[in-house]
Amino acid sequence: MASQKGKDLLLKVDDTGTGTFTTVAGLRSHKLAFNTQTVDITNAESQGEWRELLAGAGVKTAAISGTGLFKDATSDETARSYFFNGTIRDWQVIVPDFGTIEGAFQVTSLEYAGQYNGELSYELALESAGSLTFTVI
Repeated sequence: MASQKGKDLLLKVDDTGTGTFTTVAGLRSHKLAFNTQTVDITNAESQGEWRELLAGAGVKTAAISGTGLFKDATSDETARSYFFNGTIRDWQVIVPDFGTIEGAFQVTSLEYAGQYNGELSYELALESAGSLTFTVI
């Protein structure tokens, strides 16, 4: 994969539950992380006393975080209400020349910051809340 512009990674939400996704905010930095827990099955007969793991048995998670500017009052209200209400919605993360990750996420962190002579910015974090799909672009 060739180098990509960070600004091209998009974060969208289905805020109506109809399958129509809209861009939430102008993210200036983003991060998408996939993780899985391991299931240790090491026992007295493990070769050389090396740890053994059970394939495909761990819990999978995805986390999205970003920093930027809300594009308008509506997108700010959407993220804020999702956080305070614990709302789980379908979100999309579009990674250029890679694909689209889609599924249920919950807003787990929402922070606001600003300097006296600068704009108000935010930090947003989402955690997966169900099965995710990946579609190759």
